[in-house]
Amino acid sequence: MSVPAHFTPQRVLVIKLRHHGDMLLTTPPINALHQRYPQAKIDVLLYKETRPMLEAHPAINQIFIIDRQWKKEGTWQHIKHEWRLLRQIRRQKYDLIINLADQWRSAFLTLFSSATVRIGFDYDKRQSFFWRMAHPTRVATTHFDKLHTAEQNLSALSPLGITTTNVQASMHYHDEDWQYVQSTLQAKGVSKSWVVIQPTSRWVFKCWTDEKFAALLETLASTDYQLILTSAPDKYELQMIANIMALSKNKQVISLAGEFSLPQLAALIDHSRLFIGVDSAPMHMAAALNTPCIALFGPTKLTQWRPWGSNNRVIWAGDFGELPDPDSINTHSETRYLSSIPLEIVADAARSYLND
Repeated sequence: MSVPAHFTPQRVLVIKLRHHGDMLLTTPPINALHQRYPQAKIDVLLYKETRPMLEAHPAINQIFIIDRQWKKEGTWQHIKHEWRLLRQIRRQKYDLIINLADQWRSAFLTLFSSATVRIGFDYDKRQSFFWRMAHPTRVATTHFDKLHTAEQNLSALSPLGITTTNVQASMHYHDEDWQYVQSTLQAKGVSKSWVVIQPTSRWVFKCWTDEKFAALLETLASTDYQLILTSAPDKYELQMIANIMALSKNKQVISLAGEFSLPQLAALIDHSRLFIGVDSAPMHMAAALNTPCIALFGPTKLTQWRPWGSNNRVIWAGDFGELPDPDSINTHSETRYLSSIPLEIVADAARSYLND
């Protein structure tokens, strides 16, 4: 089914149910929708834990959440939560729903939303009558392996005839987030510019070695800027940061690991001279904030997940040794596939930004 001619929606819902980095990469279509339909109210449905990635976005009217903890409350309570969410969505009387997700749950909500126009992706694994009913307008996924995730998301707008050339991702935070960061830095004695280094990821196989990050801290030691380590508050990530600091001879490094919310971390990155990190949500945040970014990659699908922007450099472990196929990776593996990346390559890339 095609979109009606001169279609101008007043109420729009964008659905994406994935991780933090995925949510940040929904901002290109959100930004494009807002530019094309400035009068429209744009809502988003996402997983509860990813809300911080979008909660400060000025173009988003309202955020609906799915809490993955609902299922732990028992079957009846879970059904009540889902039914309440469906009723909330139906009450909005959406003109347009763009479902960027591939879950059956998202298709169910889309189908019963009563939205006039419902757009989804024509996934090979979703060739069913129900999926077609939920999404009368479907966008081909044939060339997704050649597209960045942001480009995949933007392709969902093609039935609307929206121009998506040079559409950027964006990460937003509130003034109070920056104020909190400033007070924290002041308390830590930071009185000069800084470089943010995030060695951690929720998956260890995406990480460089602790020894090389420790050596990098020594190599980049300077009186011109402060080196700041960050991470999520996860116990394993905090242990990794502690180990890196213990291994490094540079004792001027400051750890703010686990101390910031994602919007606060965005404020820190936004005002930094440089971000150095692995394939993670903060890396995508740095790219979206247009902060100079050095991203270390291993056996990840580089085409889909490289930093989306122009102010960055990717250093890929595959240029220095053999890597397994990304689809074969056990995500719980403790193997550090980035270990082949030489220290000097990363240090030289950092100097190229810091000495400009």
